[in-house]
Amino acid sequence: MDQHRTRTPQRAQPPQGRPAPPGGLDEATGAAGYPVAVAVAPAPAAGPGPGPRRGAPPVVLALRKFPNPRLTGIGAGLFAALAMFLLACVDRLLFGGSELVYGLLFLPVSALTALWVRPADLVTAPIIVPIAFAVGVIPVAGGTGGFGGQAMAVVTALAVQAGWLYGGTLIAGLIASVRKIRHMRERQRHLVRADRADRRPRA
Repeated sequence: MDQHRTRTPQRAQPPQGRPAPPGGLDEATGAAGYPVAVAVAPAPAAGPGPGPRRGAPPVVLALRKFPNPRLTGIGAGLFAALAMFLLACVDRLLFGGSELVYGLLFLPVSALTALWVRPADLVTAPIIVPIAFAVGVIPVAGGTGGFGGQAMAVVTALAVQAGWLYGGTLIAGLIASVRKIRHMRERQRHLVRADRADRRPRA
């Protein structure tokens, strides 16, 4: 009798997946053992990043570190008068009451007064500066002979140094005018933005 040979059935092995090319289709083995194509997104190319931001100029950084108080009209007047009086005393002690030194020191004080006064009192800046100049000129005038002689010396010093007085007043007026214009523009922009914000919910 012929004996039939029995063969044990062998399970078919699923084909091994091939490595997917970059940006193409990847073949993966599914649950049933059949290859499944899977899309592989290419990695984004690393482009040149944004360049380094340029910092502010050194002058701007120095001005930002500078104190920026907001003085009232009376406070700015007291600051200007006291500063000019002290600078005039220093001028009299070190330089013998030099009119040139006093005039040169008056210009930065005028600029600082116009810069530090608050926006609501910008109109007072050109008025404060001449008063401060007259207060500070008393130690420099050097009058003698009582109150009358001192007053005449002050009037004479004001007449002689009228150029410095007009120059400092002009600087204060220009700075105050520029600040006033900028303040009005910023206020107008703020009103426009507020108006747009109010209209958006209604639309």
